[in-house]
Amino acid sequence: MSFGQVTALWRYPVKSLGGEQLEQIDIGARGLRGDRLWAVRDLERDVTATARRIPALLGATARYAHPVGADAGPGNAPEVQITFPDGSVCSSSDPDVHKKLSELADRDVRLTALPPADDTSLHKLSRDERENMSIAALRKDFGIAEGEKFPDMSMLRVTDLTLLGRYSTPPGMFVDLAPVHVMTKTSLATIGAELGGDPDAVDVRRFRPNILLTVANPEDGLPESQWTGGRLSLGGAVLAVTMPTIRCVVPSRAQPGLEVDRRITKAVASRAGRCLGTYCWVNVGGPVSVGDEATLKESRNRVLADAARRAKRFAFGVATSAMERLGR
Repeated sequence: MSFGQVTALWRYPVKSLGGEQLEQIDIGARGLRGDRLWAVRDLERDVTATARRIPALLGATARYAHPVGADAGPGNAPEVQITFPDGSVCSSSDPDVHKKLSELADRDVRLTALPPADDTSLHKLSRDERENMSIAALRKDFGIAEGEKFPDMSMLRVTDLTLLGRYSTPPGMFVDLAPVHVMTKTSLATIGAELGGDPDAVDVRRFRPNILLTVANPEDGLPESQWTGGRLSLGGAVLAVTMPTIRCVVPSRAQPGLEVDRRITKAVASRAGRCLGTYCWVNVGGPVSVGDEATLKESRNRVLADAARRAKRFAFGVATSAMERLGR
């Protein structure tokens, strides 16, 4: 049965830059067609730059210069146009784009297209990234004060943990982990209420979802947190709901028309355990449009999944405690 509908859709041509809102998207095995086919490469650190470490990137937005063809993907990134905070627009085909991005980031960077799926050179963890996987660095990324607990990492699948141990982004994608990110208006309203009672206090752009849903008669203020293991059908696509989205400090960053608001990180931590929205992988690809009905088939193996999470939660607790002691 339908439990809601698609309210808004976003695609982000360049990782960590603002994206474009669409009325219709096409979802394939690697997520939305055209999503994050470009990234900004930090040349000094030899890493794919993120807004966690370079907040200024959120001040620029990207859109495709032409309709994105069905053949767009790894190794074939169409031309993008980037709008900078001063209003100027520069194409990915313009040699000056690297200079302008470097001025924005205040460091030497380069706009880089997603390589073919079998080329992992831009996905492997660099020495700098490995060195920055300390407890102190992770606390900074997540906005966790000394003494505060880390997010519950037991929700990560073993395959995801293995992937994160080898790559900064999954080969064939410039996403952080999963190809599709879904949120509900209900969860946004819940965090808005935490910030003073206004359910519209938080702009959805801060959380950078691909798909925003309106849920009819939600039983919980954070409905998507209950979907893990289920199957979400939207238009012609079927998504496997993998895990809640663990939030870093990016939603508190400034964007065009949005000021820095550190209260958001604290509100998500206190009300939602630092998770808001849900990550999904793709079971069946297809078109999705604003207004499409959303249906959810819940997991039948929740008891087994909960037991596995409890075991992983214990293991993570021991490992994190050891890392904290060694890092002092």
